[in-house]
Formats: sequence, C-alpha cells, structure tokens
Amino acid sequence: MAEIIKMPRLSDTMEEGTVAKWLKSVGDKVEEGDILAEIETDKATMEFESFYEGTLLHIGIAEGDGAPVDSLLAIIGEEGEDISGLLDGKGGQKEEGAGSDEKEETTTEDQGESLEGGETADIPEGVEIIRMPRLSDTMEEGTVASWLKKVGDKVEEGDILAEIETDKATMEFESFYSGTLLHIGIQEGESSPVDAVLAVIGPEGTDVDAVLKGNSGGAAKKTSAEAPKKEASDDTKTEKSESAPAANEGRRIFASPLARKMAADKGIDLSLVSGSGDNGRIVKKDIENYKPAAAAEAPKTAADPASAKVAAPVILPVGEERIEEVKNSQMRKVIAKRLSESKFTAPHYYLTIEVDMDNAMASRKQINELPETKVSFNDMVVKACAMALKKHPQVNTTWNGDTTRYNHHVHIGVAVAVDEGLVVPVLKFTDQMSLSQIGASVKDLAGRARNKKLTPAEMEGSTFTVSNLGMFGIVEFTSIINQPNSAILSVGAIVQKPVVKDGQIVVGNTMKVTLACDHRTVDGATGAQFLLTLRAFLENPVTMLA
Repeated sequence: MAEIIKMPRLSDTMEEGTVAKWLKSVGDKVEEGDILAEIETDKATMEFESFYEGTLLHIGIAEGDGAPVDSLLAIIGEEGEDISGLLDGKGGQKEEGAGSDEKEETTTEDQGESLEGGETADIPEGVEIIRMPRLSDTMEEGTVASWLKKVGDKVEEGDILAEIETDKATMEFESFYSGTLLHIGIQEGESSPVDAVLAVIGPEGTDVDAVLKGNSGGAAKKTSAEAPKKEASDDTKTEKSESAPAANEGRRIFASPLARKMAADKGIDLSLVSGSGDNGRIVKKDIENYKPAAAAEAPKTAADPASAKVAAPVILPVGEERIEEVKNSQMRKVIAKRLSESKFTAPHYYLTIEVDMDNAMASRKQINELPETKVSFNDMVVKACAMALKKHPQVNTTWNGDTTRYNHHVHIGVAVAVDEGLVVPVLKFTDQMSLSQIGASVKDLAGRARNKKLTPAEMEGSTFTVSNLGMFGIVEFTSIINQPNSAILSVGAIVQKPVVKDGQIVVGNTMKVTLACDHRTVDGATGAQFLLTLRAFLENPVTMLA
C-alpha cells in the first residue's frame, strides 16, 4: 500500500521547507533508512531519511521549490501501484494531517507565544523556547532518549541538545540558538506531544519562572540546577533499570520503536542484536533476522556462576564483520582505466617549488575591487601556466611513440571533483583569455560539471592540466598525468609562515606547487625551467596583465 511522505518539521520554528536536492528519483527502489532528500529549513540544510521501503512513485516538491510543513513531499509504494486517488486528494490533506494547521497556530510566535496550552507569557529578549519538534511526517509525540546537555551548560548553535525517539527512529536534535540551557521541560524517558516545551535557552541568570508563567504543564516538569535529586535517584533508577534499550553498560543502544516492541515480544536482548541502520541503529529487519548465537546461550546453562562470568567478559567488543560491495559507476571505471594506463605507461617524475604569494594576494585584492570582477588564486595559476607553456613548448606536448606532437595552441584542463569521481573541463585557448574571462569560464564549467551538464566536447582536447586541492587545506601533493598531456600541476594551499626577505625573518605567504612530468617528452631541466617561469609570473602578477 502506498505511503504518503509529508514535508517534515525539522526545526522548532520551521513553517516551510525547501527541497535543496533529491537523492532518489521516481522509479528508484527505497530502503528504510535511505536518504531521500536534503531539505533546507529556516536554519539549516538537513538530510531527510525514508521510514518506508518500496519504490519512489511520486515527487510532490521539485528541487529548489519550497512548501509548507505537512505538504505532499513524496509517495512510496509498490512498483506500478495506482496512486491517482492520492494525487486527486492532494495527498497531504488526509485525516492524519487534518489537525496540523490548528497546531501551527499556537507554535509559530517568537515573542509572547502560548506555552503548552497555558496563558501567554512575555518572553524576555534573547530567551528562546525550544519545543518538541516534529521529526517525521507522522510523528505525534516524542520521547527524550537522552540529554547531551544539562541545565547550566553553555550551548552553541549546532550543538546536539538531546536524542529524541519518534515513532520511527531515534534522532539527534541540535540547537539553533546560543546561550545557557536554563530549563529542561521533558526528562529522559518521558514522552510529550509535538510542540510541548522541551527546553529554554537564554542568558545566564534569566528568571525562568517568569518565562514559564502561565504554563499549565510546566510546573510539574520543571527542572533547574536545584532540581531535587532524591526523586531522580528513586524514580529514574527504576525506569532506567527497566529500560534496557536505553543503555548497555554505558553504551546507548539505538533502535526504532517498532524494533524494540518486536524484541520485547520475542524476548530478545537488544544488546545482542547488530543494527543495520544508520549509525548501527536496530530496525525491524534486524529483529526478524536475529538468530541467537550458541555462545550467548552458554552462560544460561552453565552450572557454575563463576564460569558464566568468565564466558562473557564485559571488556570485549561484540559485533559482526560487515562488507558492502557497491557497483562501480561507468565514470569510476573510466577514471580507473585511464589513470592506471597513465601511471604504468608514462614514466612520472615530480618537481616541487615554493612560491612567494604576497604580491599575488595584494594584486588579487585590487582586481576584485573592480566592479563585476571576481578572480581566484586558481585563476591566477591557470593564467600563469598558459603563459609559461608558450615560453616552454616542450611541456605542451604529447608522446605518440614514433613522434612527439607539439601543440601550438594552449588548452588547459581544470580538475573538478564531482560526486562520482573527477572530471576535467577544458579552457580552450587559455593563453588568449584574461584573468576575469578565466574566472568566469572556470566557474561556469565547474558548476555544470557538478550538475552533470557538460558536453563531451567540453572535456576533450586538453594539452596541460591543473589540479588544486589548496581549498581543502592540502599543502603539497602529487597528481597522475592526465593523458595525453605531458604534465600536470598540483597546487597546494597558501600558508602563512616565517620567511627570509632581505636578510630578515618576516611573516610571508607561500604556496607549494608540484609538476608531474612524463620523462619521455619532458626532461628534468625543461620541467625546472617551466617552474621558474611559472614562479616569476605568480610572484609578479603585473607581468600577466601586460
């Protein structure tokens, strides 16, 4: 039977969401726990996973489009299933969501909001009321599995506040505010409806009583730094001892509510089950496929209690080896084939120099102050390479066995990382392009490469390649030559460090570049001369503008 997926409320103030990216397409098979889409809320972009198995039959919100919470996001069901009735009824207007509008009326005010059905309270500036979020499309209430912060702790935006168990999964809930955790409204192990007061965050010393005034249910759940520990020690000890899934010798066991219920019905100890869901979470199929190990039964039948303790030492890890084989994409196969051929047929050697980038940084700053101009350091490197290749044509060659082909044109390939591997869009006649033209072209080609919009012609014909990992903090690395080129330049990060200038130690900015050469066409001295010319252009960028 088809299941309707609605736009979830992924933050406490979320009114609508935007689908940033779909990770599944209509017709794709979907497993429980698969990531369906990346959804942009009012505060963050978050992954949204499927709680159902089947085929993705319908996408209700296209990439880039926004829609209110509880709108029809997708439909999952059996392949070929007729969903016209669900679409005619708009899907999201089913009884299950009929009360959503009513709820939203009492949950969206930032100042003077109504607290759990009580009177309206004045909320001081800087104080934020965190409510139980709706973390799945059918969630009506949530259970706090564990608090990762306690009253009085400092909280930064993005910190994980608690682990919340929904009707389908246990998920981490992060804070969208910074401040001090002033109040916890729902204790570990307790359940409350969506929109109940979960916590209060604000400046240290805030009068929480005033914030919670008029909260009919807040007094009973109030927690502060002076919360009575006796009640907690008497009541929560019993709760935690009876709630085996909550902890296992100091380690939390993640399991879906359905898996816990099935385990309880079958008398299965969850600590002995290996989870196949995200982060090792135990799901329905893990309970269905669970088979007790003989070793696990042995301590129960041991005659000597001491021998039972020895048989199951708590210090030993328990788990199972898991291997997953993923079918290689066509792109990955081609990358592997070409790079293997290059590495094992072309005799590589590597030359590294360090470039003073102080002038380049100053020049880039001045260039980017011009209207509608944006130039990166990588653009400057590409331009310098193009000009250096004109001065050293031996580097701009191709080995053809009996002949060496000299390319009198300069087509520079720029390596771009994409989800499935690496592509190299090509800038044709790079030596004739200005810095701003190079910058605009690289941005356009790289964007279309990541969106798989490049044509084959735009990835062919390179005579030299530049690979830049500096933006990832990589200081120095080597690359495999992109055949049929004779060389490739590896560009590292710009690093601030002590340098010697005019006999004095001063703070400077340097960048390492490594040239990988095919020794069949480029001798060591030729490669070294190319790098000296490249350095001269980069250290004196004005020469590239002449």
